[in-house]
Amino acid sequence: MRALRIFHRGFRLPVSEALPAAVLGQPVEDVGRRGKYLLWQFPNGVLLSHLGMSGAWRVHEPGSAPPRRPHDHVEIESADALARLNDPRRFGLVLWHPRAEGDVAAHPLLATLGIEPFDPRFDADWLVGHTRNQRSAIKTVLLAGRVVVGVGNIYASETLFEAGIHPATPAGRISRRRYGLLADAVRRVLAQAIAAGGSTLRDFSGADGAQGHYTSAARVYGRAGEPCLRCGTPIRRIVQTQRATYFCPTCQKS
Repeated sequence: MRALRIFHRGFRLPVSEALPAAVLGQPVEDVGRRGKYLLWQFPNGVLLSHLGMSGAWRVHEPGSAPPRRPHDHVEIESADALARLNDPRRFGLVLWHPRAEGDVAAHPLLATLGIEPFDPRFDADWLVGHTRNQRSAIKTVLLAGRVVVGVGNIYASETLFEAGIHPATPAGRISRRRYGLLADAVRRVLAQAIAAGGSTLRDFSGADGAQGHYTSAARVYGRAGEPCLRCGTPIRRIVQTQRATYFCPTCQKS
């Protein structure tokens, strides 16, 4: 790592002034992900990055990077690449976790995250065991990310439709059979979304700058008042925890 430059520290959590010195001269051993957090692995620690609502890392070849744009707040330079974090709203974060403080999985931001949706352990038994006695609506539970990560607002509506589960159903009242359908639907919908490049509503674009196209194939999301593609009943829209939810009242009975 040749340099890490901070042009604005005012993210959701302030960027540490000690961060540039911590990574200077250190090799990047791996780059991974946990939930929505990017994990840059160094010999002496882990750099955690979250994009918030509108952030994006843009990678350029050395010597050919364009001038810094407004809202380019962090810059990482190595021998073969220059990466800039652009975050207009500054809801993201860049944090340093030293190896001396233990496994990064125990970091407060990561410790409460649910299982990854493509983990083989994510199945009906996992969902039953982690929602037992929960009275919260299943849509709310999915969005919280403590049972399973990666199911955002669009995909929660879509997966619940695929599984035939009403979004307001208390999580603790859903049968094991129905949870099996939900686990399969989560993996299927997320795989389709990945293949479509994600979902672009306002800010999102992929690493190549292209917009995502999943919403053009959505079965219920954004289709309030339109006929259900399965039964013809008009799709309904409700608000749960300040987020829009779309469902078919016939195919998804509570």
